[in-house]
Amino acid sequence: MSSPVSLTSPTPVDDDARRDAFVGRLYEATIGAFDLLVIQLGMELGLYAALRDHGPATPAQLAARTGTDERYAREWLEHQAVAGLLDVAEPADDASARRFAMPVSLAEVLLDPDSLSTMAPMPAFVASAGRTFPALVEAFRSGTGVDWNAYQGVSRAQEGANRPLFRHLLAQEWLPRVPDVHARLLAGGARVADVATGSGWSAIAMGRAYPGIVVDGLDLDADAIARARGHAEQEGVADRVRFHVVDAGDPALEGRYDLVTIFEAVHDLSRPVEVLRAARGLLAPGGTVIVMDENVGESFTAPGDDFERLMYGYSVLVCLPNGLAEQPSAGTGTVMRPATLRAYAEAAGFGGFSVLPIEHESFRFYRLDP
Repeated sequence: MSSPVSLTSPTPVDDDARRDAFVGRLYEATIGAFDLLVIQLGMELGLYAALRDHGPATPAQLAARTGTDERYAREWLEHQAVAGLLDVAEPADDASARRFAMPVSLAEVLLDPDSLSTMAPMPAFVASAGRTFPALVEAFRSGTGVDWNAYQGVSRAQEGANRPLFRHLLAQEWLPRVPDVHARLLAGGARVADVATGSGWSAIAMGRAYPGIVVDGLDLDADAIARARGHAEQEGVADRVRFHVVDAGDPALEGRYDLVTIFEAVHDLSRPVEVLRAARGLLAPGGTVIVMDENVGESFTAPGDDFERLMYGYSVLVCLPNGLAEQPSAGTGTVMRPATLRAYAEAAGFGGFSVLPIEHESFRFYRLDP
């Protein structure tokens, strides 16, 4: 648990040393930002995939494989080698004759969508925020928001970040830590509503793990629901895992579900109390709601740790502007601390609120009972 922010004066720090440390930090951050954007180029242009699938390549060979310009391909390859990401498989004095190879470990991190080590979404998030930057500047000045659809690529990046977690952890480790819910799902016949399901990997993971249940994935994003339906077909669960472009508050859905899940979405909602109230209305007698959201500190602490810095970065650039795009808005932001969710749950009419005993470095799990 994080300690609260100190109200006393900080320990004096030599101004020159602090300045020099900040210069060094910005220098390293600039290198890292350039690395991320160059990596995203490689992802979007298929450069990494071509090296993985067809082996080492000269600039001309990689350009031919990917339909890109040879001179650009050479600069990209040299950058990646200098950065220590690609190997120089065959050195040569002639730059056009050098052959570059992709290490297997790098291929897993960037190209395996089901690996728990995937980091492919990270450069995509940064690139998306860069594309949206002018709108973000205007939002800061006007107090308006930036619609989710303005963040080109961020929906698929979010999908890519959570897919392996849902595949490998949701039903194997997380839900079994809630024994009564796990037993109810194993028994069969249960109905589950996955609210704000997005592209559906959470709903699909539950459907695969518990073959006796029916899952309805609910979301207002028609494009994401279309992808979710395709994923369910590919995974062979479309007969029991169905997706709907519908508001969770639709009266036709009231009282139908033994479990309602909301994974990493409450902090993005403009009106979280309304959505939680709707989730409560979805429950059948004896049902419960499970919420997964960011594992941020319980209180504000400055300076914070790296995870808190990352979450505030997401919040400033993506989640808060998105949450403010629809008014009126709670303006929660990514850094939703437990006390905030508790207040939302109580306002929505829930009588029970607890933090579940599920350990994960990035996520905290909550149980909300009527």
